[in-house]
Amino acid sequence: MTNEVFITKIAAFLPNEPVTNDEVENVLGVVNNKKSRALKIVLRNNGIKTRYYVLDKQTGEPKYNNAQLTAVAVRALNDDDFSINDIQCLSCGTTIADQLVPGHAVMVHGELGNPPCETATTIGVCSSSVSSLKYGYMNVKSGCSSNAVVTGSEVASLTLRANSYASIEDDALAEEIQRRPELAFEKDFLRWMLSDGAGAMLLEAKPRPGRLSLRIDWIEVISFANMLESCMYAGAEKESTGRLIGWREFPLQEMIEKDVLALKQDVKLLNKHIVPLTIERGMTMVAERRNITVDEIDYFLPHISSEYFRDKLAQGLDNIGFSIPQEKWFTNLSTKGNTGAASIYIMLEELFNSGKLESGQKILCFVPESGRFLSSFVMLTVV
Repeated sequence: MTNEVFITKIAAFLPNEPVTNDEVENVLGVVNNKKSRALKIVLRNNGIKTRYYVLDKQTGEPKYNNAQLTAVAVRALNDDDFSINDIQCLSCGTTIADQLVPGHAVMVHGELGNPPCETATTIGVCSSSVSSLKYGYMNVKSGCSSNAVVTGSEVASLTLRANSYASIEDDALAEEIQRRPELAFEKDFLRWMLSDGAGAMLLEAKPRPGRLSLRIDWIEVISFANMLESCMYAGAEKESTGRLIGWREFPLQEMIEKDVLALKQDVKLLNKHIVPLTIERGMTMVAERRNITVDEIDYFLPHISSEYFRDKLAQGLDNIGFSIPQEKWFTNLSTKGNTGAASIYIMLEELFNSGKLESGQKILCFVPESGRFLSSFVMLTVV
């Protein structure tokens, strides 16, 4: 016999004060003393108005690392009925941890200082936090643990500062971005798009009496890596054949010169396949497997990296006959930014505490990632 699993509390932490579009370049720094010509074009297309960084606005120095940021979100789960000292399983997902080794989850555990517990680290891109959720979900569902705390976090700004870049400014590039906004993804997109944040959720086998909970109905994580080469990557260089050469194969100086550790995006691959694979094929597979219909969905929470993709995502849903009306969509991209693996937790936290949810409502979460094309779906029921 297996348990039902409920999200009984959600917390999010966005560091420091919000950074507006007028402030973003001052905080991250100017590359080679030359203002970005592509900045306004990128911001106009991504729709983000404010975002958060671990960087101090005045000094540019970080106030938190990834583990510290995550630990703040976890501590926010403390209440009269739950203490972090009660954690039995801690599962943490992120794209880039503070270090290669040890794993992110044990570093968070060390920051928290709570008693010994099981830990699990899930690394990927945006869906890494869904994998951390699934690990905690399976632990509670199987009865291996009576509770689990799961997290998603990103500290992107440390790799976005000016001292991490060679010259990325070119008049021809800015003009090309004006005509074809997707080209901004190559360099300036990542710089002006990604931001920092962390979210944490408490999973238990019973809902809290008299308080809002979300029952986890199912979680689906689908990889399409068998079909395509890598699209977003760090710590590697991509050959013309599509093969990645890992950072350990480079001499140290060459690794620095080629900026091997930088996060990169294959724009052509992204634009051609992200919607057909992650939503059209992924949603079709899940709808058939789980026998779901549009009518039963009350809220649709899509992780979109940019408003540029909103219409493309909607068209993809239309193409498979699974059109979800925009009034059912809920995102906070414009105010909270693209926080990668943390995004779905930060969206759920805002909706969970909005006072809008009613018992019996269904929430469908969709988290795609372009690392090597992966699609994640989570169905929740309000209790």
